[in-house]
Amino acid sequence: MHIDLNSDLGEGCGLDAELMTLVTSANVCCGFHAGDVQTAHVALQLAARHGVHLGAHPGYPDREQFGRRELDMSEDAVVELCLYQVGALAGLARSVGVPIRYLKPHGALYNQACRDDAYARPIAKAAEVLRLPVMGLPGSRLQAFCQTGAGFIAEGFADRRYRPDGSLVPRTEPDAFVHDIDEAVEQMDWLLRERGIQSLCVHGDNPQALEFVRGLRAAFSQRGIEVRAFA
Repeated sequence: MHIDLNSDLGEGCGLDAELMTLVTSANVCCGFHAGDVQTAHVALQLAARHGVHLGAHPGYPDREQFGRRELDMSEDAVVELCLYQVGALAGLARSVGVPIRYLKPHGALYNQACRDDAYARPIAKAAEVLRLPVMGLPGSRLQAFCQTGAGFIAEGFADRRYRPDGSLVPRTEPDAFVHDIDEAVEQMDWLLRERGIQSLCVHGDNPQALEFVRGLRAAFSQRGIEVRAFA
């Protein structure tokens, strides 16, 4: 058995260099919700150096709220938002000799796409144009729209809590986050067993990110699970 370990990087949060030695996939910020051209370029260079697979991480142009405020956008606007950001990142990635392998929407865009066809459909359309698989929650509307084209990568979160229906507890609620590494490992086991995830995420802006990633890798090793990038 194997699992991919991913993190949202290139957001200017200060842990990229350390995390890039531990993860197998990096969701690199495209510069709209956080970071900039320089932080993205450095993240891409680090990924190339360590053999980490790259995903594009487009989000809303909402730096004040880190792309975590839900916006009302037309489907055409969501397609354009994704194509523009991923296209720019792909150019930078080409300059360091590595390909973009998948698309993972960020923050509020991710959450809306997982539950709402009006956001899932345009993200799937953009991914089809780009010929990239989409990473998201299993059982979501985003997965439903990504069954054709380049496909879908089922993702779980080690540092976020879940509702019984498999959706994430909103960040505005007090129990939205996992802070204990033992709980994160227990949740990891559940995600692998019950949700069939292919990739496990630890957020790069989580102050405990390094502790979590190291603890999860140790748990994988104890269980005989190989940590490697998906396909």
